[in-house]
Amino acid sequence: MSGKPAAYGPNPWQQAHWDWRAAANFVLGGAGSGLIVAATLTGTARTAALALGLAMVAAGLGAVWLEIGRKLRAAHVLFNPFTSWMTRESYAAMLLFALGAGALAVQSDALFYGAALAAALFAFCQGRILHASKGVPAWRMPEVVPFIVATALAEGAGLLALFDQGMGVMGLLAIAVIVRSWVYSGYRNALKQPASRLALEAPGRALMQAGTIAPLALALAAVFLPPAGALAGLAALATGWWFKFVLVTRASLNQGFSLPRLPVRGSR
Repeated sequence: MSGKPAAYGPNPWQQAHWDWRAAANFVLGGAGSGLIVAATLTGTARTAALALGLAMVAAGLGAVWLEIGRKLRAAHVLFNPFTSWMTRESYAAMLLFALGAGALAVQSDALFYGAALAAALFAFCQGRILHASKGVPAWRMPEVVPFIVATALAEGAGLLALFDQGMGVMGLLAIAVIVRSWVYSGYRNALKQPASRLALEAPGRALMQAGTIAPLALALAAVFLPPAGALAGLAALATGWWFKFVLVTRASLNQGFSLPRLPVRGSR
């Protein structure tokens, strides 16, 4: 005998309720909301970025709607604002669409800033949706909330850098990927479940290398070679999308259960 205590109970298994359609909401909604915030902070292409950001948020929510078995019951998500972060996300989205449409129509600075605040609130709600899923260790940690918000801004700045390589955008992108790497390090250190850590190992490594070190080097190179800034944005965007897709679809293992003590029938 090995002398090690016997392990009772099944291993954790992956949840089957959220698939690529749910991941699309975090991927598209996060980048879209981050794009709106990034464009507002830098004052770069605000109108085009707001229109694209609204379209991406709408596409992400539409992907979630496709996942619903009974489509006409989608309106039920609006009925629980005091208990459900999905409901709060929906209200944040409606506020974002209302303010965004107004900003596009009248080109008001106040409405642009209001839309950016609503976009930041939307990203925060996405983080809290994951945090509220207490049965999944990779989601329920408080560190997941700042990570989701930080990666939304990094992806948004990366997306903006595909169209504008000015110093304001490059500076925001550099700050965003540094902050994202910092909060990711805290998240990684807090995640203890071995299976989830293994699933996130490759995208996490890419997030730190191709998604942080490479964008910083390319953003610096953009001072002399502007197209390098677009590559920096693409790297920040792609690595964030990959990580969130894996987080939702592959690292979403539940806790499982164990029976450390079992009744033992006495011998006769």
